[in-house]
Amino acid sequence: MKNYKKLYINLILLATLGFSSSCSEDFLDEKLKTGYNSGYLKTEEGIQALSVGTYYQVFALDMNREVPLTANESGTDEFHVGGDPSNGLWNSYASGFGSFVTVSNSNTVAANTNWDNLYIGIGNTNQLIESINAITSTNDAIKKVALGEAHFMRAYNYLKLVRQYGGVPINLKTSNVVQLEFTRASAEDVLKQVITDFTQAYNLLSNTGGPNKITKDAAAHYLAKAYLTRASEINDAWNSTTKLADLQQVVTLSDEVISRHALAPNYVNLWDFKAADGANEKLSELILSADFNSNQLTTGGNQQHLYFLSTYDQLPQMIRNTAGGRPFSRLAPTYFTYDIYDKVNDSRFWKSFQTKSIVNNRVSGSIYVNGDLGIMYIMNSPTDTRFAKTRNDGTIVYAKTGKVIPSVFVAYAADNFGLMKDVRFPSLSKYMDGSRLDFNATKGSRDIILARSAETYLMAAEAKIRLAKLGTGSYSDALSYINIVRNRGAYKTGEDRAAYTDGSAAWTTAVQGGRASSFIAENSYYESNNIANTTAATTLTIASISALPAADQAVITKLGYSSDYDRMLCLILNERTRELCGEFHRWEDLSRTKTLIARAKAYNPDAAPNIKDFHNIRPIPQTFLDGIYTQGRPLTAAEKAAMQNPGY
Repeated sequence: MKNYKKLYINLILLATLGFSSSCSEDFLDEKLKTGYNSGYLKTEEGIQALSVGTYYQVFALDMNREVPLTANESGTDEFHVGGDPSNGLWNSYASGFGSFVTVSNSNTVAANTNWDNLYIGIGNTNQLIESINAITSTNDAIKKVALGEAHFMRAYNYLKLVRQYGGVPINLKTSNVVQLEFTRASAEDVLKQVITDFTQAYNLLSNTGGPNKITKDAAAHYLAKAYLTRASEINDAWNSTTKLADLQQVVTLSDEVISRHALAPNYVNLWDFKAADGANEKLSELILSADFNSNQLTTGGNQQHLYFLSTYDQLPQMIRNTAGGRPFSRLAPTYFTYDIYDKVNDSRFWKSFQTKSIVNNRVSGSIYVNGDLGIMYIMNSPTDTRFAKTRNDGTIVYAKTGKVIPSVFVAYAADNFGLMKDVRFPSLSKYMDGSRLDFNATKGSRDIILARSAETYLMAAEAKIRLAKLGTGSYSDALSYINIVRNRGAYKTGEDRAAYTDGSAAWTTAVQGGRASSFIAENSYYESNNIANTTAATTLTIASISALPAADQAVITKLGYSSDYDRMLCLILNERTRELCGEFHRWEDLSRTKTLIARAKAYNPDAAPNIKDFHNIRPIPQTFLDGIYTQGRPLTAAEKAAMQNPGY
């Protein structure tokens, strides 16, 4: 799979899409300049090559741009705009966000980008399915594996579409002419098709080759996700007859996947990236990953390492370096994200966010040398009264050197300035990549985790909560699944709580391009929590649904929940942040549970003034509405409005 972009470039024009939302003449004018022709897709080699290319289109292509952020992290309770507002409208829902998105600069993601990419992938999978069914072959690599992959990828893209836009056009065939007339299917019909395709994939595939190949377990995980989506609040107007059976299927499928995908022993194992194809990319917990490598010629590169970083390189005694990352600084955590962790007992915060960096650009004549502590974020509690100022007041000393730390930022201090009012923040470190060619390189080589069994546990737990609401089982049934995930995040006996690593450690040279590393294998656990050093084990077990953790109870109180169902669903959504923060699930999770509006208003100050009920689904792109026909003519303004989602 490591050379799939090259194959993709050669084959993409052979896949007659049958659906192009722009319907542009530019596409029709493309000329095939490779040695391949349509006859190649009638061969086993051609089918397998197109399958490989479609992998790139469906799983990897978006990871070298900002679509994952705008589609699934912006505008939620977890993140707000960081130091760069290029895609700020996706977070704020302000004027300019709609079926067109007002362009800020060349980095702004258009309203139609995600839509177009998803339908291009669907066109490729339609071509795959037709080519496979047309060929005479007894080769299981074609009739089972490639066909199962094609059904999976089509379902994967339609599941994204229905979770973003609601009902969308369903197109299951290729065409040798440009299609201009389309109608929207209902969300119910789209999800039926998604479930049919995932089921077909599940029946055809084996469990060989994961996580960089689609497996039976990947199909089971996403089939469970499709059933859970259908049973969620966003579909309550029509899902009553399928809800019970769907939720039972979620549990059955999740249990099956969990049985074969043990959690990594330590949460940090997931993020301890040293090199492409390293140990952290082969963990049993991983179900499906978007595949990348270190060959700069055959991949567009994983660029997610750019977007969650604070602009550390603008601070005193600091300079950009490969380990520190190139900070595009699109998204910063909210105080919901900071506070939802038990930062004394839960290691996941400290293994997900970088809170210290060392001096790597000492100023001549200063007291500092490269290697002194240069930046620290103190992630304290709201009741901590130790600090007068949020930003460094020139008095906070690093105990190991006795020197004042040049840049310190405090989550809670007396001046109440706050990290939400600053462009400095602890950087989400799950995508950090020190293996890049140099400190300005945007192409990363680490894989992106698309599905892992910790999420499968939480899907099963959510299904148990929903079943309890329907009168099947009890709410406590969810705790066994939740506690397994939580206690993996607890500290183990003898564990050094101040130890830290992330993908920055993949840079192993002392100096690169004349610049030293800013990475330090240390976090601010003890400075933040102000407790004595300890290596005792912790526990995060929830013993009873009537005694939820304090962080969860604070959210429940703020959002005004009282019923067992609402409290437990709130717990699940909070747990998904603690476990899956920044992993491109959040917007769709809040949308499908219809909690997006309340949570964004409560925790995202950029979104709070603007977000409304209709923002639970995205606008149909205007480029699509302007490009399609009915009865041989373009849509009228009234017909476009009728096809558009309400509110846009």
